[in-house]
Amino acid sequence: MAFCHPVIHSLRQEVKAINSPLLHSSWHPEGMVDSLPSSADARLFFPATLRNRDAIAAVLLEWLPSEGLVLEVASGSGEHAVFFQQQFPGLLWQSSDPDPAHLASIQAWMLYQGLADHMPQPFALDVLEQPWSIRRDTPVSAVIAINLIHIAPWRCCVALVTEAARLLPPDAPLVLYGPFRRGGVHCSVSNVAFDQSLRSRNPEWGVRDIEAVEALASDLGFTSIQIREMPANNLAVALHR
Repeated sequence: MAFCHPVIHSLRQEVKAINSPLLHSSWHPEGMVDSLPSSADARLFFPATLRNRDAIAAVLLEWLPSEGLVLEVASGSGEHAVFFQQQFPGLLWQSSDPDPAHLASIQAWMLYQGLADHMPQPFALDVLEQPWSIRRDTPVSAVIAINLIHIAPWRCCVALVTEAARLLPPDAPLVLYGPFRRGGVHCSVSNVAFDQSLRSRNPEWGVRDIEAVEALASDLGFTSIQIREMPANNLAVALHR
């Protein structure tokens, strides 16, 4: 039998209890996903996931703790969530999303990968609805948001950083991934076009200035920032309190 750290063993047992259909309503009655019909495959496929997941995992290996619970905000299809749960078995990967179709996809991916007894069930989380309603008996060891803040209003970034500052203990990271401007300048011509496309769809969207994110984080008590250049003109950013 493989060795399991007592903390993780306790969390695993908690996950199994939480995932029991009899207890779904006692954890997050509005956000839990019902079991999928056997005739349906609700999995969604986001092509970018396969392109970026290995590079992101390599950075997370350096930045994430070895054990604890990671809260992923705006988990989308769930492909990242199940991949990272497999890559980091010492962690519990808690996925979330406000879209019911995404929540169903996350659960379908968990079932498909045989992770239903190893991961917490996904729950509905709208970043803008503060304070976030999450389990407080399991401390959050990290918060991660992949490709979120550029396809959302700036107030979404403010809410994300605000809630992360409230939930995270000292030294626990808030990790962001996506395109950013540095010094007010895009890092590539393709990012210029991408930014224009985003703003044409919604004037409140757009590639963010890394300095604006850093200033926001500093105002909310984050004292250090790590920045890593990533493939396809993206950045990975870790903020620590």
